[in-house]
Amino acid sequence: MEHNRRDWDWHTSPLDFNGLDSIAAKVGTPFWLYDAGTLKRRIGAVKRVAAEGGVMARYAMKACSATRVVREMLANGIWIDAVSGNEVVRAIRAGAAPGQSPPVVVLTADVFRDNALDAIMQYGILPNIGSPGMLDELARAGYKGNIAIRINPGFGHGHVNACDTGGPSSKHGIWFSQAEEIARQAALHAMKVVMLHAHIGSGPQMEELLANLRRLANEFARTAPIFPELEAFSFGGGIPHSYHEENPEKALNDEIAPLGPLFHEVVKRLRETTRREVRVEIEPGRYFVAPCAKLVARVTDIKKTEPRSASTPSGEKGGGQTFIMVDAGFVDLLRPAMYGSYHRISTYGPSKSGPPPGARPVVVAGPLCESGDVFTRDASDFIAPRDLPLPAKGDLLVIHDAGAYGYAMSSNYNSVGRAPQVWIGEDGAAALISRRETVDDILRLETETTL
Repeated sequence: MEHNRRDWDWHTSPLDFNGLDSIAAKVGTPFWLYDAGTLKRRIGAVKRVAAEGGVMARYAMKACSATRVVREMLANGIWIDAVSGNEVVRAIRAGAAPGQSPPVVVLTADVFRDNALDAIMQYGILPNIGSPGMLDELARAGYKGNIAIRINPGFGHGHVNACDTGGPSSKHGIWFSQAEEIARQAALHAMKVVMLHAHIGSGPQMEELLANLRRLANEFARTAPIFPELEAFSFGGGIPHSYHEENPEKALNDEIAPLGPLFHEVVKRLRETTRREVRVEIEPGRYFVAPCAKLVARVTDIKKTEPRSASTPSGEKGGGQTFIMVDAGFVDLLRPAMYGSYHRISTYGPSKSGPPPGARPVVVAGPLCESGDVFTRDASDFIAPRDLPLPAKGDLLVIHDAGAYGYAMSSNYNSVGRAPQVWIGEDGAAALISRRETVDDILRLETETTL
């Protein structure tokens, strides 16, 4: 699909119904809309911080593995952190260089499944292991190269409790007190540990992230002597994105500016500790791509429930809601149903250039045969009505900041095909970068093969 710039210009016009509806007429709803300009600005912000701090930036491609996005990262000198064999293959096919000189692609995992070991062997990828038994698996596969070790430093903070990436309750990484045993086992397998890695999560405040990064630097400095052949330290991702901010681009440079001086300090300390020019890495995912994509859906109906009377039998739920029914669901964007994540929502009608005036508390719900198919939920998994302008049937509804873990976590639940992805280039032209899945796509995998 190609779209005429005169009909749609992301950068010189506000988001409006006509531009969105024109695309919807070609690809249907719901659909994903990616903005190249926003992605470029995020890449630029991370590169500035990395350059100031003397660090190398990777992209945690699990956040959004679309080939067009990965190519943009590679074109801007961003390396790749993959977490599966297929992500390695996708990165290589998008143009990433194989091998470890330098290690443009690293495979980070707690479990080798499917083709992970094959990808490591075929492309010479640096494995970053998060479980002790993976050393033996590498050895049995005949791997003889360098390795990285993911450490669980005993602390960390996700944006919600379900996303903690460090500490006693986290499945990720090898517990920090086992570092000496891992070093001994690696030596027995003649594997050189060249990188230590930890990811301490996307905490809600920059101040907390800075404190945890300094704490992690202390842990790395303490652990480094155990691994005398280290070449790099990875501090993971963790740069927070504000989902509540109406204009997340307005403070783009200021909000992450403190990271540059901190990483400069960290690089200096680790080089002094190891007495060599070790590399320091970061690997944001969410921060790169969260604001660059929106999920666009069509309002199919508006319906209401009403409070029950005082004679309501005990046990029946009272209260009433206004439900905005849309054709997107958690098969498209899982985060709100999975852990109550907040996403800004806008509505657009054909007679208006922007959101309709006035607001009232509404619940935005999708088409799935599942009670949890609601976009307006809180972190406790309760319905949380949102004050929104009341749309009309046929209006468009936009869910913002959906680029991270949006399409990447979509599914075929209820046998629904995944929605198409549309890319808006910096010249304002639109292109279809993945089509809508059909039932034939879904059924193609089914067989009746005798084993």
